[in-house]
Amino acid sequence: MILTLNPATEEVIAEYQTMNSGEIEEILGHSHQAFLSWREVPLLERSTVMRRMAQLLREQKERHAALISREMGKPLAQAVAEVVKCAWVCDFYAEQAPLFLKAEECDLDGGARGVVSCEPIGSVLGIMPWNFPFWQVFRFAAPAIMAGNAVVVKHSPNVTGSAIAIEELFREAGFLEHLYRTVHLALEDVDALTGFMIDHPAVKAVSVTGSTAAGRAVAAKAGRALKKSVLELGGSDPYIVLDDADLAVAVEQCIAARLLNTGQSCIAAKRFIVHTSVMERFKALFLHRMKSALMGDPFDPAVEVGPIARFDLRQQLHDQVCRSVAEGAQLLCGGEIPSGKGFFYPPTALSGVRKGMALYSEESFGPVATLIEAKDDQEAVMIANDTPYGLGSAVFSTNRERALAIAGQLEVGSCFINSMVKSDPRLPFGGVKESGYGRELSVYGIKEFVNIKTVFTPAL
Repeated sequence: MILTLNPATEEVIAEYQTMNSGEIEEILGHSHQAFLSWREVPLLERSTVMRRMAQLLREQKERHAALISREMGKPLAQAVAEVVKCAWVCDFYAEQAPLFLKAEECDLDGGARGVVSCEPIGSVLGIMPWNFPFWQVFRFAAPAIMAGNAVVVKHSPNVTGSAIAIEELFREAGFLEHLYRTVHLALEDVDALTGFMIDHPAVKAVSVTGSTAAGRAVAAKAGRALKKSVLELGGSDPYIVLDDADLAVAVEQCIAARLLNTGQSCIAAKRFIVHTSVMERFKALFLHRMKSALMGDPFDPAVEVGPIARFDLRQQLHDQVCRSVAEGAQLLCGGEIPSGKGFFYPPTALSGVRKGMALYSEESFGPVATLIEAKDDQEAVMIANDTPYGLGSAVFSTNRERALAIAGQLEVGSCFINSMVKSDPRLPFGGVKESGYGRELSVYGIKEFVNIKTVFTPAL
């Protein structure tokens, strides 16, 4: 049995039955049959159905956003924006997939020719997290399905209502029955039944968004089965603020990047690496905004910071703060669990964080900011790269060439100049090091789960 809780009130929302191996076997069989039919559907017809999905998402955005906010605590306006962004990615691939998947012809020596085509591979298993329960599904599923594949999703248990709602949307939009399916697993069955699905002959690849530990476990299973995996994992994104930065812009973007989704994002800003000469001014502006951010009911339009999604996650976050303070970091604001119902944690900032402390090397999933001084550009880059993660990053400077030079030295999947990191259907998204491998979105994302086939014909 799966229970979903409202993290703002701790009240039970709903109960759901979990599935056993026999039920999953049936779903995977249906998924494979749907794939065999869907791969024959012309791309322009697939595009028509995908555009209908985008339309439904926009029409129903308030209803689905309210579900997101109830299940994982996202402030309602941000939840609405998440659903609308899903519509954007559907429209993007509906329009661009025919171009991205177009066969390439090559003229070879002596009149020979080669044709390189992109063909679907089958059912792709998606293992999805709770923090963006709609977006992270659609950014993976929309390109996979437009490429001609079927999709089976194992979603996070605490957003089971969202998982069911997404499956219903695919059905309502007019996709083939069983082309998109969801499985519901009890926590004690996740390891064994995930392995069962990866080993199943209907499943040809797996996409994971989640923790580094989860990515390692799934990648090991996929590797043993010789099946491709794409991993979008944890992050400890550095935001470098140079001595020539526009501090008003830097603070605005840094606060937004730390507090969006209550800081529960792999690409949230986590380490703010600030040149010594501007640290005190940056700190004053930053703390003013952190202290003034309203925490509370995610359905209140004035609230910027909702609850942490689960009790255990709040405890982990608070433990990181406490360990760092015990190791010598200075608590500048926040850092105390509030009384009352709900898994709330206040906007928190620390300075004096050094190598070896919990918040220097670990990913923090919540509204906790670490301020770290750097004496020059070289030290800033060294600190930024001194992490096992390599997902996103940002550099703030009024000197474009200087910022670009630093961006070129950062060991990350993306770097944004004078802006917070964000995913965009037009740009590839992913990381390096323990942040994973492979790419989602753009042309690179749709080609992750296709067979890139070469056909050679000699000269006549």
